[in-house]
Amino acid sequence: MSEQRRTIVDMPRAAAGPPPALPPAPPPVWKRCTGLPSPPPAGVRCATLRVPLDYTAPSGAKIGLALVKVPATERRHRAGSLLFNFGGPGGEGVGALARGAGEYAALRARYDLIGFDPRGVGRSAPVQCASDRRMDALAAVDDTPDTTAEETAYIDARAGFVRQCAARSGALLPHVGTANAARDMEMIRIALGEEKLNYFGVSYGSWLGARYAHQFPGGVGRAVLDGAVDTEIGSVDLALQQSAAFQRALGDFAAACVRLGRKACPLGADGPAVVASTAAILAALDRNPLPTSSGRRLTQSLGTTGVTAALYSRDAWPYLAQGLVDARKRRDGSLLLMLADVRNGRAGDGTYSNLSAANTAITCADTTDRHTPADVRRLLPRFRDASPVFGTSMAWGLLQCTGWPVPGDDAAREVSAPSAAPILVLGNTGDPATPYAWAPALTRELGGRAVLLTLRADGHGAYDTGDPCVREAVHAYLLRGRVPEPATVCG
Repeated sequence: MSEQRRTIVDMPRAAAGPPPALPPAPPPVWKRCTGLPSPPPAGVRCATLRVPLDYTAPSGAKIGLALVKVPATERRHRAGSLLFNFGGPGGEGVGALARGAGEYAALRARYDLIGFDPRGVGRSAPVQCASDRRMDALAAVDDTPDTTAEETAYIDARAGFVRQCAARSGALLPHVGTANAARDMEMIRIALGEEKLNYFGVSYGSWLGARYAHQFPGGVGRAVLDGAVDTEIGSVDLALQQSAAFQRALGDFAAACVRLGRKACPLGADGPAVVASTAAILAALDRNPLPTSSGRRLTQSLGTTGVTAALYSRDAWPYLAQGLVDARKRRDGSLLLMLADVRNGRAGDGTYSNLSAANTAITCADTTDRHTPADVRRLLPRFRDASPVFGTSMAWGLLQCTGWPVPGDDAAREVSAPSAAPILVLGNTGDPATPYAWAPALTRELGGRAVLLTLRADGHGAYDTGDPCVREAVHAYLLRGRVPEPATVCG
């Protein structure tokens, strides 16, 4: 293992220092979209924008960024282009916008909606790591190890994934990351011919948008950062706070489940009892994985992933309740496995998107944190205190970047943009994935005229909850340039 580790660490690094000026970006050639999971709405077009692989050598090798455009419906009143990033890191933007453009009908009236797959993601020079068969094995491996043998199996599985990333994508890995993705966004602005970049970023997309504002403050038009990320905290505190937020979200789900009555929610007489039942169901999977209709087994790791996936949105809570009942009463893990597959980027035919590969590559590019198994063992009590249900798996997840072939860089964590135009930051008090405290933190980190809007609700992000107060504020800002009063609270 030491020889393999040394080989990986000696992979090429990105050159240090600021990059030279950005090269020209010709206008995209929009064509009919092909290869999307479902037929896109009428008028939707796709394009590829060529950008430098390495911005320190802009005349060198190029990669293609996949773009999609959903044209404005009121062309006479068109306000420009609105670029989206839906998070991850590693989430595809082209397919997501083509499928979900209806959610943004009010904005589409005056904006061309633009989606893109960031570098390393989806159709944009994707990071490639493990085969589909190996991804199945990695997703099912025990991420709450109780014995030395289980710890070894988990550590070896993670190390094997890293080796596969290095072997299949080694030349690309030094050039992914948030700073380069922000440069790509500026290239998109130039190519679209827009004087300013109007932007809507969700979750990780809030970090990317904030970093763009830091690197190109003069390019900021109207920017919404939803499900905000605190870019200054390290990986341990980030994981601890997420653990606690998912535990709170589970408690909120449990309380809502109880209100439906024992017939609809036969999992406990009160919220704490439902949480305890959920924990017991997941613990039982550790020794006795459940059968599913697909023939695969629902392991504890997959079950936990399925639960966390459903906590992202209240719309998924009925599926979570039914999945837990199926597991407890019928010994059937099919519904929880379906939720886990959605979270892991696994399609019904067994193929995986490159979500996990890109997430790891971008995450590890943006941090110098590299943890050891000894670090995890030392931190386990803190994680279990933060979340009895999710803390252990979150703690072992700290090994994501252990042995990564490219050194990380913390530079992208700097997002101050005091000279940028007003930026609207959204935070949801019940957000499990980006805890609410991150929203005021990002607002402070941006500085200048950044404004925070708070939503008191459940789920990840604020706009997608459909809250009318949030939507009115976002539409007033993006469509009419009216910034909400500081400290506005909705919900």
